[in-house]
Formats: sequence, structure tokens, C-alpha cells
Amino acid sequence: MPFFFSVVTEYRRLVHFRLGRYIGLKGPGFIFPLWPIIDQVQVVDLREIYLDVPPQTCITKDNAPVSVDMLVYMRVVNPEETVLKVQNFVGAARGMAITTLRAVVGDIVLDDVLAKRDQINQVMQAKLDEVTDRWGVKVTAVEIREILPPRDIQEAMSRQMSAERNRRAAVLEADGQREAAIKVAEGQKQSAILKAEGDRQSDILRAEGERQAEILRAEGFSLALDKIFAVAKNIDANTLSLQYFETLKSIGESPSTKYVFPLEFTNFLRPFASMVGGQEKKEGQG
Repeated sequence: MPFFFSVVTEYRRLVHFRLGRYIGLKGPGFIFPLWPIIDQVQVVDLREIYLDVPPQTCITKDNAPVSVDMLVYMRVVNPEETVLKVQNFVGAARGMAITTLRAVVGDIVLDDVLAKRDQINQVMQAKLDEVTDRWGVKVTAVEIREILPPRDIQEAMSRQMSAERNRRAAVLEADGQREAAIKVAEGQKQSAILKAEGDRQSDILRAEGERQAEILRAEGFSLALDKIFAVAKNIDANTLSLQYFETLKSIGESPSTKYVFPLEFTNFLRPFASMVGGQEKKEGQG
């Protein structure tokens, strides 16, 4: 009786039927024998595949229509269940993805649909995997590629974003001006404090210098008086009289025509008169 054989690659499996009954999986490697007419096999690919779900119009919770398209990644984990429990798991998964997408988007408002793609992806993956698990198929990932709201909503969103950007720019500008004013005021305050401190230190140093100068002048004057007193103690009356005459001489050289002599002048003349009289007496005796 003739028989056949088959070579199964690593990423494939053969679901083997004999007389219509499932008898097991075959592969990978060399499969022998396969009896004609009696044995039937169905090849199942274990590699990950993706479904390109075309754009679907979905209504959000706040009644806004959006167009959503996505990719669904999945792979067969139980080939016998994929063959025995579903006729076409790819078509079934696509239909399930479409209905699940509409249900998920219908429970979310438009703003969240646009802002929470990752959350939608996770919910979609969990819901699809729950259904496809009984087919021996594992949903590995769901990725939403694009979400397009209607044109009027896009224009409104554009105006809203522009207004929000303008508001933020105005707020930032106001904050910047406020911070600048605070910095300027702080700088002026510090400058005034430093200037006042500098003036105070300058006044203190100036007063200290004047005090030291007065002390030095007083000490100098005191020393001068001490010197004068010391010299004056050794000067006799004749020397003082001569000094007095020198002063009168300098006064007499002035262009004034009127002279005032103090009463003490005669007292200064007496020693000289005595000295002159004594001299004349000596000459007369000689």
C-alpha cells in the first residue's frame, strides 16, 4: 500500500487527523508515514502575525465621532485548538478587534481617547486575549496607529491649543516680569543697605581721623608750649626787652602814621635806662 512522508519546519506544526479523528500534532522534522486517503493534515504557522484593522468610525462617550485604525499582533500557542475550535481565527480576531474597539472607545470621552492611547491599547489587548484564548491564540500587543476626529473638532482643538499656548506665554511673561521686579527691588535694597553701611563706616572713620588729628594738634601745641616755657625760663629781662624793641621796629616800618604804645612800655625802658645811666657814670669816672 503506498504511503507518504512530510518534512515540517521548526515554526510549523501538522494537526494530524486519521479517518476524521484528531490524533495529535506532528513536527518539526521528518514525518513518516502519512497514509493517503486515511490521513489528513492541516498546517498551522506558529510565528507571530499581525492584523491591520482598517479605520473604524467610533462614537466616544461624549458623542464625538472619531476614526481609529490599529494593528493587532498575535500568535498561535495551541495549534490543535486553533484548528478544532475556530474555522478562521484571523477573520474572527479581526471582527472581535473591531467590535471591542468600538466598545472601548464608547466608554471614554474624546479628550481621553486622544490623550490615553497606551491605556486603550492595554484594555484592548486584555479584552481580545480573553476571547482568543479559547482559540489557542495569544494576543501579544495592540497598537493604535491613528485617531482622527472630525475636521470641525480638529479646528476647535487647534484654536484651543493656540489659546492655551498664548495663556501660558502670558503667564510665563508675567512671572518673568514679577521675578525681575523682585530681583531689581532686592538689588536696590541691598545697594541701599551697603551704601548706608558704607556712609556709616566713612563717617566713623572721618570722625576717628578728626579726633586723632585734634589729639595730635593738642599734643603738638602742648609740646610747643613746653618748649617755649623751657626756653623762656632761660631768657632774662634784657633779652625780652630787645625782642620787644624788634617787634616795635617791625611795626614802625609799616606805612601807618599813628602808633599806640602800651602803658607797660615804660616798664620795658627802665632796665635800658638804668643800663645806659650806669654806662655814662662809668665813663664820667674814667
